[in-house]
Amino acid sequence: MGRISVDLKLTNSQDMLRAEDGILPPDQIRQTTARGVVDTGATRLVIPAAVAEQLGLPETGEVGVRYADGRTGTRKVVENVRVALLDREFTFRAIVEPDRDTALIGAIVLEELDFVVDCVAQRLYPRDPNRIIAEIE
Repeated sequence: MGRISVDLKLTNSQDMLRAEDGILPPDQIRQTTARGVVDTGATRLVIPAAVAEQLGLPETGEVGVRYADGRTGTRKVVENVRVALLDREFTFRAIVEPDRDTALIGAIVLEELDFVVDCVAQRLYPRDPNRIIAEIE
């Protein structure tokens, strides 16, 4: 398992759509820059509860979670989280973690944005710098 620290931009994607439609002024789009940890052993996107609240993200349910130390629990899930990282963007659902102060970037985000993790060099980079490549079998 590798862990790399990165900065990412998190935005309420519904706000972005409202701004594109002229309903919301662009300067009212809720967004923030956050510190994130890329963890190749994690599956999903996890964000701090304070960030979910700041962005006004709608809750869509709950999910069971299992921590590395074996603990289990239930956490809220939010949607419409636009992640911008290394000039790539996509909208995800995220697990909300109340006691967390950094985002956790797991395999689903890495796959969707087509990133390669170099744990030795502590580096995250796009597999192809010009485009996202989708694997189809």
